[in-house]
Amino acid sequence: MHAWGGSGPPVLLAHPTGFHGIAWAPVAEQLVNAGRSVWSFDFRGHGDSDPSPAATYSWAEYAADAHAVTEHLELVGDPRLVAVGHSKGAAALLLGEADAPGTYSRIWAYEPIIFPTDVTQSPDHDNPLSAGARRRRAIWPSREEALASYSSRPPLDVFDSDALRAYVEYGFRDLPDGNVTLKCDPEHEATMYAMGAANGIYARLREVTCPVLVACGETTDAIVPSLARKIADRIAQSTLEIWDERGHFGPLQDPDKTVESIMRFVDA
Repeated sequence: MHAWGGSGPPVLLAHPTGFHGIAWAPVAEQLVNAGRSVWSFDFRGHGDSDPSPAATYSWAEYAADAHAVTEHLELVGDPRLVAVGHSKGAAALLLGEADAPGTYSRIWAYEPIIFPTDVTQSPDHDNPLSAGARRRRAIWPSREEALASYSSRPPLDVFDSDALRAYVEYGFRDLPDGNVTLKCDPEHEATMYAMGAANGIYARLREVTCPVLVACGETTDAIVPSLARKIADRIAQSTLEIWDERGHFGPLQDPDKTVESIMRFVDA
């Protein structure tokens, strides 16, 4: 868990697949400056958290991770809490609220990974994201070399420079031979993506009764605006935002806009 400081109302930040809690650095620091107490954390198999014991990486486990952190911080049911999630992190918060109503007083959800079907799906181990994760280069000569590569090509080249550096600095561990390796194992990441198809969250969105802001990027190739509207329409107290000229990595691409959106939602 990562405590960013602050002494005001609490904010909990939940990261996307393949990333970690420190990647929220530019957002977290601005929220602290705006008068919030801020925490983030690493889901299992990410950052410095242990891998899933059974290596299944079911998304119910991610919902449980977020709930465990909220419980540890004694924030369950706190009326001041806003839980902020991006991609898998947002989906985990919504599933966690359906599992244990009243856990989160408000959920800010940027492109929660939700498949628009009420029928339970099987894990899809051959989807493009899983295939891409398996091809991901895990070992680099240095963090600086990884950073230079990531910043020069899609999809990470759109990131805010501070967010990208935070991802790289904390997202690798040192090897005895002087190289560095990703903390999130590519094969584990592939399994995480495969299990996403079976998360079953869409069928349970009506169980989420707290206020929820659903946001998506106008140019995203993930949770496109039409799907974001379907997700928001299933939630009793929902607001929809569509971000111009932003894609799936909106919070990592534009921390300023992210903080502005969160603060509007908190103050609504």
